[in-house]
Amino acid sequence: MVRRSQSSNPRSVVALTAGTDWGTRAAAQRRSSGAEAPIPKRQPAKIKALQQAIGVARLAINNKRWHAARYALSRARALTDALPADVATQERDQLSALRKKYAARDTPAAKIARKAKAAPAKQTGGKKPIPEKSTAKKAAQEPKPSPVRDLSDRFINRTALGYGPTDKA
Repeated sequence: MVRRSQSSNPRSVVALTAGTDWGTRAAAQRRSSGAEAPIPKRQPAKIKALQQAIGVARLAINNKRWHAARYALSRARALTDALPADVATQERDQLSALRKKYAARDTPAAKIARKAKAAPAKQTGGKKPIPEKSTAKKAAQEPKPSPVRDLSDRFINRTALGYGPTDKA
């Protein structure tokens, strides 16, 4: 027997089932999209909500959180549909660029780039290779000079540093 009601109200009716209806119940559940979220009434609020949705979508795509990106993009689409065509053109351009980036996540080129990034980061699980000791190479290599800092137009007190005055030749 499975308790079917998730309500914390003790007076609510609880139907106990043996799990035979799970297939039909699961089919009724859908993935929520951002389009179901309430849309603000006034135009400035719609534009602000659109900018927020674009920001969330950009962050989600950059962090490869595809479900959050899908939600934010559908929310942004619902908001752009609620606005007139001539309003928020910059946001529409940003949104189209984000849609292209989202759509390109499963392309072969993206998979190749992902593999190329992952390959150098891999480490083998065995022992670390012992570096070869060659003292002849170390002796032959000259140490690199440290980079000279640009002091711009600062006045340097040479006498305080132990140098003689510069005007005497």
